[in-house]
Amino acid sequence: MNNLQFQNDVNRLLAVLPDKIRSHVTYSMMDDVIEIVLDIGRQPEIRHSDGKIDKLDTGEITQEDIDAVTSKIPEFTHDNRSGIPGTLHRISAIRNRQGKVIGLTCRVGRVVTGTIACIKDFCLMGKSILFLGRPGVGKTTKLREISRLLADELGKRVIVVDTSNEIAGDGDIPHPAIGSARRMQVRQPEYQKDIMIEAVENHTPEVIVVDEIGTEEEAQAARTIAERGVMLIATAHGNTLENLIKNPTLSDLVGGIQSVTLGDDEAKRRASQKTVLEREKQPTFDIVIEIIDRNTLAVYKDTAEAVDYILRGWPIRPEIRKVDEGEDAKIANQSVPERISNIEDKLLDNRKENPLNFSFSRKDYVENVKPIKKIYLYAVSRSIVEKAIERLDLNAELTRNIDDADLVIAHKNFAKGGAKILSTANEYRLQVFYVKTNSMAQIQKVLKEALCVEDDYHDTIHGYYDDAERALDEAKAAINKILAGAKNIELNPQNQKIRKLQHELVEQHNLESSSVGEGKDRHLRIVGGSDNS
Repeated sequence: MNNLQFQNDVNRLLAVLPDKIRSHVTYSMMDDVIEIVLDIGRQPEIRHSDGKIDKLDTGEITQEDIDAVTSKIPEFTHDNRSGIPGTLHRISAIRNRQGKVIGLTCRVGRVVTGTIACIKDFCLMGKSILFLGRPGVGKTTKLREISRLLADELGKRVIVVDTSNEIAGDGDIPHPAIGSARRMQVRQPEYQKDIMIEAVENHTPEVIVVDEIGTEEEAQAARTIAERGVMLIATAHGNTLENLIKNPTLSDLVGGIQSVTLGDDEAKRRASQKTVLEREKQPTFDIVIEIIDRNTLAVYKDTAEAVDYILRGWPIRPEIRKVDEGEDAKIANQSVPERISNIEDKLLDNRKENPLNFSFSRKDYVENVKPIKKIYLYAVSRSIVEKAIERLDLNAELTRNIDDADLVIAHKNFAKGGAKILSTANEYRLQVFYVKTNSMAQIQKVLKEALCVEDDYHDTIHGYYDDAERALDEAKAAINKILAGAKNIELNPQNQKIRKLQHELVEQHNLESSSVGEGKDRHLRIVGGSDNS
């Protein structure tokens, strides 16, 4: 929409407002306004996209002010929505217990172009796409732009199923924002599923666009459309794919979930319980896009694969696409390796500048920079390894299936008999690293070796871990003495974090310990001999 069109549309919204409000609102003020709120007994509010709220000094809203607005717009539908014909503005009513309108939310509708530049390649594939995201992140805006793209640039037969005239505006003539796509209006939300089927049966569309699939019947209608070979573009309730999978009403959109009982061999191979959740059928939508914010989208290019990974607890990383103002083409066309390289540089620069207050989390680094190394453990404490990975901030995770592993960490004492799992690792050509003991110090040392951790990368924490290793070695020696019959043994003073590691080590040997002393002299006492209860 050009600037003149937007100005004309804003002027039409201002025209329905009471005179005392219109005199305080100008076109120049409306650039970032998302809605104007009128409630009886309160001052009118102008709400901006950045969260700022301006209260107009016009006196309190009266019933006459509300009636003046409602007299200039079409009657409200069953969902208490109305609009201004030929525009994308939406006016919603709040009623009292007697059904009288006592409040209005005048939502400013505008067309924003360029919002699908970074995902245009997916829109041109002919595959069905489902958008997820919280309210206000631009789901409906993207539907308009995709409708126009497919209808005008590709010449496809596009039908927009428009509930409450949310996509193409009020009135019998659709807003130019959807291009030459046709629009079928839905009188009430509960009829949306019927209009979806009617569109397919009566109007031979190649593409159907639907906003907010929210019921089981609508999900079933969507599957019917997809099975007839029609491309479906839609949004659904839910912020993420994982949330959608857990929603029993809408999980059918991504294939549905069923409980399956595995055979003994398969359960052992997966290292899982015998009863697991699996995808029931092919997803209705081929691609799922999570709208993180107005400029950032996470794309799951293969819905079936993504759902399978999530259900099995495997890591799955969507492809991040980003659109920044003025840099749409540059960012949209940037290759994945280039984007990852840029992120990595930013992460490392940030860490060098401020190592003690690093602003990126481990999750940010793992998800955006390097592939995760999967580690299979043999006779090694899983809990200690997990803690070590977290404390060393390592780019790794554990797997119970050796088929997925990148490397193996095994206990040296259990490897002497030529364990079958080590033979399997050899067949898969996996590197095997050995620990001598199940101690935090030993496991940390082997993890660093296995993952090629550079000393300069962890220089800010090495001092702490060197101290920790010495303290744990001391605790280990004391534990051996206790197990050999010694009585209470007191260790050297340590800080709180290192004492916690020592406590955990003692607990693993079914012994008791306590912290004694004050301040810098506070240290561990390991209970042994006759004092050990």
